[in-house]
Amino acid sequence: MSDLIAKAAIDKRLAEIVRPLIEGLGFELVRIRLMAGKKATLQIMADRPDGGIEVDDCAEISSAVSAVLDVEDPIEGEYTLEVSSPGIDRPLTRLKDFDAWEGYDAKLETSELIDGRKRFRGILRGTEGDEVLIEIPEGVIGLKFDWLVEAKLILTDELIAEMLKARKMQGLDEAAFDEIETDETPQEDKS
Repeated sequence: MSDLIAKAAIDKRLAEIVRPLIEGLGFELVRIRLMAGKKATLQIMADRPDGGIEVDDCAEISSAVSAVLDVEDPIEGEYTLEVSSPGIDRPLTRLKDFDAWEGYDAKLETSELIDGRKRFRGILRGTEGDEVLIEIPEGVIGLKFDWLVEAKLILTDELIAEMLKARKMQGLDEAAFDEIETDETPQEDKS
């Protein structure tokens, strides 16, 4: 069984290089893509096993990955490295993701037509063996994980609320942030 972390051959090669490093730092590789353009961009999405990656974590991964890629030199020419969190409407790239996000809305796309369609939108219902279960208007169906070419959560109010709740439970200290000035906030006397 494969995963959706890396699609193209170069992405798979890059994943082989950076995954052990990222895991050694205590994170998981969620997705990696090398995108062409005037200047190529290497996008890496990573997360903590229990979720909650921070900007400083991304910077740590970026520094470590840069050093390894400078030595290995798998990418021809110049490129920009972007390391980020998977975001709220995250891609679902591993079979375990479908169990972790059970009950949430998702969009799935298959490589071949399944009952006349390739795109499925519905509520994730976990996994059964090597199948991803999704509830669509016709009922709950199982799609083999290996048939998937793309899968991601859909941004909903429920998903946003759950993410905010998780952040609060992680002990986000709101007092550590600057106060937002409003018309009602007293300002320092500048005279």
